[in-house]
This record gives sequence, C-alpha cells and structure tokens, in this order.
Amino acid sequence: MFEKITKTLFGAAALAAIGMTASAENWRSWNIHVEGYPNTVALDTFAALVEEKTGGEIKLQNFHGGTLGSQPDAVEQVRLGGLQVGNFNLGPIGPIVAEANVVSLPFVFKDVDHMFRVLNGEAGEQIAAGMADKGLLPLSWFDAGARSFYNGTRAINTPDDVVGLKVRVMNNELFTGMINEMGGNGTPMAFAEVYQSLKTGVVDGAENNWPSYESTGHFEVAGFYSLTQHLIIPECICINTDTFNALSPEFQAAVKEAAQEASLQQRELWAAREAASRTAVEAAGVIVNDVADKAPFQAAMGPVYEGYFASNPDLRPLVELIQATE
Repeated sequence: MFEKITKTLFGAAALAAIGMTASAENWRSWNIHVEGYPNTVALDTFAALVEEKTGGEIKLQNFHGGTLGSQPDAVEQVRLGGLQVGNFNLGPIGPIVAEANVVSLPFVFKDVDHMFRVLNGEAGEQIAAGMADKGLLPLSWFDAGARSFYNGTRAINTPDDVVGLKVRVMNNELFTGMINEMGGNGTPMAFAEVYQSLKTGVVDGAENNWPSYESTGHFEVAGFYSLTQHLIIPECICINTDTFNALSPEFQAAVKEAAQEASLQQRELWAAREAASRTAVEAAGVIVNDVADKAPFQAAMGPVYEGYFASNPDLRPLVELIQATE
C-alpha cells in the first residue's frame, strides 16, 4: 500500500492555480526512534509528502535516534519553536497538558482500537485542543502498542509481584504513582539510560511495548516480560502551533494530509514490527507470561484515579467520556 509515496493532490500547476503564497521554509523534526523503526520510516514518509504536497515550499529534515536531545527537551523546543515538528509519546506531555494526561491513566483504554476510536471522536478533539493551547498541535496519531512490565528478577502476575522492584517509568506522576501503589518504586529516567541501568541493577525493571523492548536490547538484560498491558498511550506527529497557524489554509491542509497518510503507514508497519519483535525476543529465551486476571491491577489503581481527579476535577467528564466510548 505504501511502497510508493502517495501522489500529491497539489501539483505545481495546481498550487499556482489556487494562488498559494508562502516563502520556502526549512523545518526540523525530532524523533527518539532508531532507523528502520515504524515511526522513523513514517516520519521520513511525512517529510517527503510535505515537500511534495507543498510544491517544495516546505522542506522537513528529520533527526532520528534522539540526536537533538532527550524527549522532554525536544517537547520544549517544539513548544517554543526551536524545532518545528516532533514525534512524541503523550506520556511526557501529560505534565504540561492536563487534557493529554488522561491517556496516561492506567487501563483507561480497553485496547488499541478503542484508543483510536476515542482519539478520532469528541474526546480526541478536547485532547488536541488542550495540546494546541500549549504549543503542541497534533497532526495525527501513531500506534505505540500496549506497555507491559519487564524485569530480570521474576514474572509479574499480580500487583504483589511488583513489591520491592525499582521500575523505570517515563517522567509523569501518574506512572510513578502506578508503580508505588503496587508496592514498587517508580523511577523516572531518560530512555537512553535504561539499558545500562538494567544491566548494572540501578533499576530492576521497566515497562514498554514489544518493539521498544526488542529494538533497544532491553530483553538482553531483563528476561521476564509480563503482559499486563497497563498503559496504551498514543504517540503523535506534533507541530509547533504558531508554525502551523502561520501557514496558508492550503498548506495547512497539505501538511495535515501528509501526517494522516504517514500515520496509516506507521500503523501498518507497527503491527508487523510488533509481531516480529515478540517472535525475536521469545526466540532469544525471554520468558513471556500472559496475565490471566488484570482486575487486581485495575483495583490497585483506585488511588491513582482519585488523586488525579482531586487535582483535576474539571477533567472527570473527559475521563468518563473516554470510558463511555464504545
């Protein structure tokens, strides 16, 4: 489907015909993922499509592998306009944007398909508006799978199995609270530091999706993977709000269309990569266990939800809207 980049709807002649005016712009984009990763491939497609659909008036240079800094730093750079575009997980955005933080509530989504139905509906519009107000306008949503626990000590089947474990999480109070409520020690840490920290015992475990667990080599130093699927957090192609608003309506449509096409490609690639990553780590000897009953984990999250609502009472309706979405 995506062997060839989709032909542009706005050829050079069409651009002239509809009277688009815009000075040539050179944008920079941040991405933490490695070459060949679904997000990386999709972002390169996005860059090519943006250039094609704007008749070469906008050129986007992608910097992959976190070469421009950590995710929190890159989020701030996009917000401030130092970078124009970023592929971000919404986890680290949550502390900045209250509406975006709802997706980081453990077990708020039933599954990945439910997440996309939410994001494509009224709740998604509210989340996007909150992000745009803080300088991060989401152009499209990427699949980041379901996050599960892994460690080098034991399989996790119940919350009691987390007791005493030091678990790396993204920098968000909801994530540290999630681990702490199960008797563990939630430890925020930059993603690039996790492998060495697992290897040396600075942390006992972490939590992530299949491709991240495999592509980083974390499976080499944390050989128990437990399918808790406690977090289903989307990623986005986000653009600096002012940068987007300064575009002509035609260029805005072209950029959004490019992002949507790249997102469809990413989801296809993600599904294939997820299956391949699981096969690879199982072949390497990782012990994978399904969690037969997630109810005890969900029950343990009660204080996390109540603490969230105490601090954000006005967002209870948004959470309820997400939960009510079929």
